Amino acid sequence: MHETVSVDEAISKGHRMVNYPVMTIMLGMVILSLYLGCWGGMPVWIIPVGLVLSFTFAWLYWSFMITKWRIWAFENVRNVHELKRRAIMENLIWQDNSIFEKTEIRKAVHKEKWQALQSKFEREDVFHDDLTIPTQTIIYYSKGKKYLETITVLICLPLAIFLMLKADQYIIVAIFTVVGGAYWGYREYKGVIKKTPQIIISNKGIQTVSTMFYEWKDIKHEEIVIEGYGEHARCYLKYDHPGGSEHLQIDHFDTDKAALDKLLTIYRGRSGRKTR
Repeated sequence: MHETVSVDEAISKGHRMVNYPVMTIMLGMVILSLYLGCWGGMPVWIIPVGLVLSFTFAWLYWSFMITKWRIWAFENVRNVHELKRRAIMENLIWQDNSIFEKTEIRKAVHKEKWQALQSKFEREDVFHDDLTIPTQTIIYYSKGKKYLETITVLICLPLAIFLMLKADQYIIVAIFTVVGGAYWGYREYKGVIKKTPQIIISNKGIQTVSTMFYEWKDIKHEEIVIEGYGEHARCYLKYDHPGGSEHLQIDHFDTDKAALDKLLTIYRGRSGRKTR
């Protein structure tokens, strides 16, 4: 084992080797089934069949290729704890003992190699500082994301009202739509104009919009987690502190899960307190 591959390089290869082909298989088969069912002269039932097959073939591909990536990555990366955390967070692998993790197809040789690699988890990760990261980072609401959502609401709401008012029986529904849309638009507008720092993270510790400042020595189990699935998936910053715990949604901030996870690793490492 040469251990010359960085965590970022391994994750990037995982996306190229596993996730991107999986998405291509699913999207390609869906488009093909829609074309055949709508314009290609095939029976309409080819569409639902194509949807089922797209998921099946994509999952089979993932089941084979994720095993190959897993063995290669954990053989060649030194910081296996960080790699495992990042791979789970970026939807490459599943949590241990998950029902989905059990669908990985591993031959006997793969099982032996993976078992041999477990000894690497007995070593702590080696900290590598990134001098491009300042001593403190302040994270705000992302104005770009909020502007896009606000514009989407402003476009869709009048259209929905117009379509509903075309039929008299939908007037009551239209009223609820107006009220709900106005409330949603107000929330999005507040996000656009809000300038309060949402997260302040530094060499000394963390403070969020909902939790007071705590030093790294008082913080435990900090991580980025994804809760929910599909369009309902949300990213959260979680950590424990003497006053309880933080559970802050970060989807609308001017960062992303990978960037914030890296900040947690760097600032925790600089503090010299290894509790992640």
